[in-house]
Amino acid sequence: MTAQSCPRQHCATTMDSTALEPSLYTVKAVFILDNDGNRLLSKYYDVELYPSMKEQKNFEMNVFNKTHKADNEISFIEGMTIVYKSSIDLFFYVVGSAQENELMLMAVLNCLFESLNQMLRKNVEKRTLLDNMDGVFLVVDEIIDGGVILESDPQQVIEKVNYRADENPLSEQSVAQVLQSAKEQIKWSILK
Repeated sequence: MTAQSCPRQHCATTMDSTALEPSLYTVKAVFILDNDGNRLLSKYYDVELYPSMKEQKNFEMNVFNKTHKADNEISFIEGMTIVYKSSIDLFFYVVGSAQENELMLMAVLNCLFESLNQMLRKNVEKRTLLDNMDGVFLVVDEIIDGGVILESDPQQVIEKVNYRADENPLSEQSVAQVLQSAKEQIKWSILK
């Protein structure tokens, strides 16, 4: 059988081989929009994809307009594979290339949503998200680094985020408590 007589072989020989090479850089972008399509959080890992803020916002608005009333979880827009989920007044999006495995992207999306669900104590809505934005960025950074998926288990993400929060002594103590403790340490060192 020749390449002309076998359609699958013909397609395989004419496709760009670089597009099919496996890569660790799975995620092109992650963004969270409110129910009006306004950006609350976005991270683009492929700088060539949408290099300017204006292009990014146009892409996000295009995606929002095509997905906010749909019942699907996966969409193909502008040559990108997009998985998404909504909760109360938020829309969560994970973007990959057209050849990307949808299940991998969905695993990232589910991990993001479940991690935020645990962190925000099952109150995943705009106000609580904005009040805890530092933690939200930590969650995203624990899941994805430079487009590479690091973690897909929400429990592991929450443990790592809590560990990072514990590294900051001001996270659980007030400034007055830290100052009082420092005074006592100085007093003890003087008495010795």
